[in-house]
Amino acid sequence: MPSERDLMEQFGVGRPAVREAMQSMHVRGLITISHGGRARVNHLSTDMAFQNMDSIARLLLSTSPENLEHLKEARRMFELGMARLAAENATEADIADLRALIEQQRSLLKEAEPFIQVDMQFHRRIAEISANPIFIGLSEAMLDWLFHYHAYLLRWSGKEKMTLREHEAITDAIAARAPDKAIETMRIHLDRSNSLYAHPG
Repeated sequence: MPSERDLMEQFGVGRPAVREAMQSMHVRGLITISHGGRARVNHLSTDMAFQNMDSIARLLLSTSPENLEHLKEARRMFELGMARLAAENATEADIADLRALIEQQRSLLKEAEPFIQVDMQFHRRIAEISANPIFIGLSEAMLDWLFHYHAYLLRWSGKEKMTLREHEAITDAIAARAPDKAIETMRIHLDRSNSLYAHPG
């Protein structure tokens, strides 16, 4: 970036205004400030965009159970679309990755948090098949926001084996290149698992 002096001259402001603006951009991840050198512009990515939404999204979710329901509805529509795209575009390597995640999950049946983390990886991996960075970033963000409301924080659900069967059915439909079946199996899975996400208390 230009020096502070150049920015002061360009915008007709004092040093405090320039430093405040640069610090704000640094906090947002847009630039990196290094002492003794000029600030550098960071590479912009979809991850950065969703990270900047993160604190506001978490605040909205914490204020009302209704907002959590809205997020679950949005996630449902999104994941059905991801299932369709996966069935249309998945490679053998993609399918092998999904099956490996299911087996990893199976090995964690008695460990609540790791089981849920791999569950999230399974859904992220389906989004990755789209090769669309916005879809991938959106999947990551929604799953991270929902994670904090998973019922394992309150109780262990007892439905882990059902989750595995549903993941297997989704993967089988993707492997069969059957978009309608992939959508239906994902719909069943989400309709059943949405009840596991709730506000405490």
